[in-house]
Amino acid sequence: MLDSKEIRSRFLRFFEKRGHAIIPSASLVPENDPSVLFNTAGMQPLVPYLLGEPHPRGTRLADAQKCVRTVDIDEIGDNTHATFFEMLGNWSLGDYFKQEAITWSYEFLTSKEEGLGLDPARLYVTVFGGNSDAPKDEEAYTIWKNIFERSSINPNGHIYFMTTDPKGKEPNWWASGDNGPCGSDTEMFYDVTKKGLGDMTKNEYIAADDRQDVVEIWNDVFMEYVKKDGKVVGKLEKKNVDTGSGLERITMVVQGKNNIFETDLLAPIVAAIKERTMINDSRAQRIIADHLRTSVFLIGDGVIPSNTDQGYILRRLLRRAILQQKILRLDVMNLNEFVPLIIEIYTDTYPNLAENKKQIMDVILREGSKFISTIHSGDKELTLLVTRKLLTAPKQPITGEDLFEMYSTHGFPLELSFETIDILTHNESINKELYDKEAITAAFKAEMMKHRELSRAGSEQKFKGGLADTSDMSVKYHTATHLLHEALRQVLGEHVLQKGSNITPERLRFDFSHEGKMTDEQKVEVEKIINDVIAEGLPVIREEVSYDEARARGAIGVFDAKYGDIVSIYTVGQPSARGEAKLFSLEFCGGPHVKNTNELGKFKIVKEEACSAGVRRIKAVLE
Repeated sequence: MLDSKEIRSRFLRFFEKRGHAIIPSASLVPENDPSVLFNTAGMQPLVPYLLGEPHPRGTRLADAQKCVRTVDIDEIGDNTHATFFEMLGNWSLGDYFKQEAITWSYEFLTSKEEGLGLDPARLYVTVFGGNSDAPKDEEAYTIWKNIFERSSINPNGHIYFMTTDPKGKEPNWWASGDNGPCGSDTEMFYDVTKKGLGDMTKNEYIAADDRQDVVEIWNDVFMEYVKKDGKVVGKLEKKNVDTGSGLERITMVVQGKNNIFETDLLAPIVAAIKERTMINDSRAQRIIADHLRTSVFLIGDGVIPSNTDQGYILRRLLRRAILQQKILRLDVMNLNEFVPLIIEIYTDTYPNLAENKKQIMDVILREGSKFISTIHSGDKELTLLVTRKLLTAPKQPITGEDLFEMYSTHGFPLELSFETIDILTHNESINKELYDKEAITAAFKAEMMKHRELSRAGSEQKFKGGLADTSDMSVKYHTATHLLHEALRQVLGEHVLQKGSNITPERLRFDFSHEGKMTDEQKVEVEKIINDVIAEGLPVIREEVSYDEARARGAIGVFDAKYGDIVSIYTVGQPSARGEAKLFSLEFCGGPHVKNTNELGKFKIVKEEACSAGVRRIKAVLE
């Protein structure tokens, strides 16, 4: 049986043999995409190259990309969902297209010599069924039909055209947003039942998917169209392929498991938690294993707990894990006991975890200590609520709204509140009119839905647009951050380094290292430097150079081996040895940018404020 390390290695070797350059995983925190808090898919760090920027390593790429998704956080504990996962992916940037992508996907999944040796008779495929933007993908269907027929498998029982469902969901269609590349995709699912499902009609397949009897293990996206303002307006000059296969899920099917928590990626962590618990609650054990693993990776990539953005997600994950420990009645409240095991599982692939082990454990210990005191205060509040409503006359019913307030204020999940109430009432039978768990649960979920809609609306407003849409203004603001970075270093000192950015078509937000508030004079000086550079009309030029040369020439930015030995840098002004223009800045970046600073307009700082300890934030506009 193949372990996860061998699966990862086989994938990379398979595509390297087929001309793909192997690139390391990017950080979990996106460098130039404010539309999301984390890299949620393998393609995200490569968006500039999918939009036409030439990649330093060529037109065929492959990697295993670290990803974090929390949109399904309440599903964690089931068989297939995880907040952290690795996405195995291969890309064609204007190179091969559907025939090669589909053929290689099938070969890797089923080949015993080079791939995973999965049973082709257990493989099911969905294909784009067409809509008002694009026709039915007959080409992909035909390729799959020929593949299955050569394997003596009935295509009609394994390939399905999918169209828009009653809820408006568009299956087998991928887009980067309202603006940018988009196209149809084909998705591969694997039968994880013991007996095998055999040939299925489309309705039977949909039912099997709902039961998780078949699990999605690969997705090939064919980018050949472009969107503008939410509508498909034409075709791309170059067709791209973006594929993805989740390592956790593919390991699950290869190792013959029906859930990701029994694979070698997560089973040792779950087992260690189970050994130390007094209560055998598999869901709580899975949540702790998942959330702690994600937290270790986030801290390893520089995230620290806070009340905003990435730090908020980390804080939420750690607190949810601690609450599950309380449900399990674990004697050890310090999650650090399991950290070395997680690092050991991944140390060969991600050595930065071992290098940052002390910091990871220190952050978790501090956050855990803070939250334990919060739990104690929550216990007191719940005790007062139960005493007042259930144990003192006149008695009143406990409501879903009551327990949602415990959740939103003190972080108590519903199951923990139920357990606490049962203990406080000595498990006596309480009149159902006063304590109806089913009714409370329904009301709690209704409050949760309201809360999510508000949160989602706020999140969508906060991250609306962004660099990933590649609108003219977003590109201008992206270039302006380079000018701002250099101007700040000239005015405040070379200790200034970028700590984050958020770019929308309306403004830029730039975080940088600096102690103390900027004076009005300093802000005016920064504006003058930038506007002088804009007025000079300096060229903005991209170069591909070696890592060593970029450092030797004084380029600033994040050098994290993301692209291997060759990196992409942007000069504002004179590039390399040329002498026809003034050199203003030299910075590592993946683009996109304007061609000349005279395209930007007038730069104006709107606000300068504290962001966190030792980090300031500027919001600015181009007029």
